[in-house]
Amino acid sequence: MLALLVSILLPSLSKAREQAKAVVCGSNLRQIALADDLYANDHRHRYCPGAADFVMSNLHRWHGTRRHPSEPFDGRGGPLAPYLGPGGGIRACPALRIELPEDDPRRFEKNCGGYGYNLAFVGRRLVRLSSGFYRVEDDRVGAQTDRVRRPARTVMFTDSAFVSGELIEYSFAEPRFFPTFAARPDPSIHFRHNDRANVAWCDGHIDRQRRTFSWSSGLYPGDPQRLNVGWFGRRDDNSLFDLD
Repeated sequence: MLALLVSILLPSLSKAREQAKAVVCGSNLRQIALADDLYANDHRHRYCPGAADFVMSNLHRWHGTRRHPSEPFDGRGGPLAPYLGPGGGIRACPALRIELPEDDPRRFEKNCGGYGYNLAFVGRRLVRLSSGFYRVEDDRVGAQTDRVRRPARTVMFTDSAFVSGELIEYSFAEPRFFPTFAARPDPSIHFRHNDRANVAWCDGHIDRQRRTFSWSSGLYPGDPQRLNVGWFGRRDDNSLFDLD
């Protein structure tokens, strides 16, 4: 009788644990989004840069810094660190499971904790060209807050991961298409909460989205669809990432 009772209760307990992790994760994302808003208030209403001086040094991310391009990022640095509290503990999704050894070179983006920033549009300053594409004007600053025309429908942060043989940490939420040229990136939104991903929007609200699409360029080993990495939204465009 006891064994039967346990077998009945275990699935419910497991589901409740996963739900609790999703709630904690959503709270984390809300606080990270608030940190970006506080950063903007202190920096002339510009969001924090996602990857400052990327081409010149590649030593800075929103979530950390490093001394050499071959090193992992140290979460004690980065533009949002002063706004995330001691230790930056909210920058860690309790549901993310990375099975790689600590010294695996694919762990170079550890300390983003499974959260990805909308670098493509929010984390740098872009200029729209007559062709419809964009040029990166400055990656040492984020977008001006008043450039976000639809804050309730513009992604700021999401649950994230990248597939390189298996799941690895990845600090950016990639849009459907690169804004600077005509190509699709490999996806990085991770639907790990009962097939949903937590999303923080630019107006500060949090919700959970279901995956509607996945894709692989073939440049990296592994299958994003099998590992629940892809995109949400019905339209196959950048409308949920773009500022306009």
